[in-house]
Amino acid sequence: MTPGPIIEARDITVRFGHGAQALEAVRHASVFVNANEAVGVVGESGSGKTTLARAIVDLVRPAEGQILLGGVPVVRAGSGKGFPRADRWKVQMVFQDPYSSLNPRQRAWESVAEAIQVWQRVPAREARAQALGLLRSMGITEDQAGRFPRALSGGQRQRVSVARALAPRPLALIADEPTSAIDQSAQAHLLNLLRRIQHERGLAVLFISHDLGVIRYLTSRVYVMKAGEIVESGPTERVFTQPDHPYTKLLLDSVPGRRVVRRAAAPVS
Repeated sequence: MTPGPIIEARDITVRFGHGAQALEAVRHASVFVNANEAVGVVGESGSGKTTLARAIVDLVRPAEGQILLGGVPVVRAGSGKGFPRADRWKVQMVFQDPYSSLNPRQRAWESVAEAIQVWQRVPAREARAQALGLLRSMGITEDQAGRFPRALSGGQRQRVSVARALAPRPLALIADEPTSAIDQSAQAHLLNLLRRIQHERGLAVLFISHDLGVIRYLTSRVYVMKAGEIVESGPTERVFTQPDHPYTKLLLDSVPGRRVVRRAAAPVS
C-alpha cells in the first residue's frame, strides 16, 4: 500500500433509475480515510450516507467517479468492472441489521470460521480455533459462539458481525449505523469495542450514523451529508462546535439540550 488514504471515494455519483425519472441518491461526494483513523459520515435518514457506503464497498455501482484503495483505482464508473476479488478482503463492512447479515443456519463460530477459511485459506480446525478466539475478543463466550443467530441478543449478533468483518484482517472497515438496531446498553459495549479495535489494529474506519453523539465519540473527522451531497467536512470537534453550514447547525440544534456540543462522555462498557 502506498502512503496516503487507505480508502477513498472520489467524486462519486449514484443514480437509481434511468432518464428523467432517475434519482441521484449521491451527488459528487468525495471522502477519504487514512490508516488508524476513524472518520464519520452524518446526516438525516435519506441523506445518502448508506448509499455512499455501499458504493465504497462496490455493493452499488457509481454512475460517476471512482473508488481508490491505497491510491490505486479499484472501481471506475463506466468501466463495467467492480472491486477486484483479490482486493475485497481489504475493505469489509458491518451492516445495520446484524440478524439479516448473518446466515440463520450457521452457528456464530461457523459464520466467522467460513470467512477465515475463504480469505486466509487455512484448514477447518485452525479456522474454528481462530474464530473462537476472535469471538472471545468480542466478548462472545464459547457457549454463545455455538448458538444460532436467533438465540443471541441483538448486541451479541452485532459483535459476531464485527468478528466476521474482521476475519479477513482488513485494512479498512465500513460501519453502517452499527448501533441503531440494538438496545442502549449493547450500544455502549459495541462503541467501546469498535474504538478499541480501531486503535489496536490501526484500521481505517468509516462510521455511518445519524447519531451525532456516536460520531463525536468515535471520530476525528466528519463529513455532513444532505440530500446526497456533502455540505460540510472537517475535524469533528470543529464541525460540532463551530459549524459553518446552516444544515449542520440545524442538525446540532435538533439534539435535545444540544448535549452534543459539549464533549460527549465515554459510554460505559
